[in-house]
Amino acid sequence: MDESNPTCNKRFAKLGIPQTVEVRRAYRELIVTTPGLGECISSAILYDETIRQQTKDGTPFAKAVTDAGIIPASKLTLAPRTWQAIPVRK
Repeated sequence: MDESNPTCNKRFAKLGIPQTVEVRRAYRELIVTTPGLGECISSAILYDETIRQQTKDGTPFAKAVTDAGIIPASKLTLAPRTWQAIPVRK
């Protein structure tokens, strides 16, 4: 359902849409407030920026999807250097 800022910006650039935080927020609001969305999907991974955003009326996106019956989640992404710092269990 959601995508990273670089991926979203590439899509917008191809269509001549400004690549700003507000435009991405408005685009994502269209998605999270789609009537009946919860009838089609049961969970959604929200990008870091998205999980912190709100609809125009101030409703956090995570609450909007929860209210639609969708379980919100966030993907944990660690850089390769971070992985090297994590001890391996044997």
